[in-house]
Amino acid sequence: MRAVGITRFGGPEVLEIVELPPPLPGPGQVLIRVAAATVNPADTVLRAGRHGPPAAGMAAPYVPGMELAGVIDAVGPGAPWQAGDRVMAIVSPSAPGGGAQAELVVVPGDSVARVPAGISLTAAATLPMNGLTARLALDLLALRPGQTLAVTGAAGAVGGYAIQLAVHAGLDVIADAAPADAELVRGLGAAVVVQRGPQLAAAIREAVPAGVDALLDAAVMGQPVLPAIRDGGQVAAVRPFSGQAKRSITVTLVLVGDYLHAGDKLAGLAGLVAAGVLTLRVAAELPARQAAQAHRLLAAGGVRGRIVLTF
Repeated sequence: MRAVGITRFGGPEVLEIVELPPPLPGPGQVLIRVAAATVNPADTVLRAGRHGPPAAGMAAPYVPGMELAGVIDAVGPGAPWQAGDRVMAIVSPSAPGGGAQAELVVVPGDSVARVPAGISLTAAATLPMNGLTARLALDLLALRPGQTLAVTGAAGAVGGYAIQLAVHAGLDVIADAAPADAELVRGLGAAVVVQRGPQLAAAIREAVPAGVDALLDAAVMGQPVLPAIRDGGQVAAVRPFSGQAKRSITVTLVLVGDYLHAGDKLAGLAGLVAAGVLTLRVAAELPARQAAQAHRLLAAGGVRGRIVLTF
């Protein structure tokens, strides 16, 4: 089978299409024939080798990708799925078979959710990893209806899902945006949109003088966002937080790997897509052989939604 492979670490040029043996599902697992898989910042980290191989003992080529959509090709014993089911799944590149960017991928049955009728597989691929990151962040913050949440990186995939989930939960959302993205972010449901950049915390405090109850730092701004938060408030950080929190502010690291087996949560997100609560955004669609170009587009910035590779 074909897969996007990393045989050596480096820039986008190291990505190539490799031939790998087709995998077989074991107990509780399913084999998915992949139609689409997204390109995320985590894939660029793997490609660059910033943390070395994805798991101890794994040998190249490494297959990137953390989310996919396709059709179940085969089912292992005990997996509650059937061949032919249209599904989406979250995937770990550290799993024995590698990540999502391959023609055939084996995943645990509890990492899978059904794709709603009328939703394309290309669009569905943009939900699992980014949607579950936003879902986990809000679950960890455990805010009550009427409380305030600030979101940085609001025009991005995680930020967009977080805004829509928060508004659906009855939270008041204040979000950042560049002028070109302000209308998009308002359309996602943010009640207040402020200018992104170094004065963000001051702008949030001007809009919410008491400080927000919590902030989801999808833009990975770190310590400069802390003045926006009230004493005793919270930060949900999608990367390790830089700096030290003060004023009894709690910083929680959001690790989407904690929801690798949260198929029920993914199914809940899929239901919200079907209900029109969540918006799936495909920024670009490229054939898998153009994975290097996808990485270059992502590095150039300004991507709104997710770049999707098709097989």
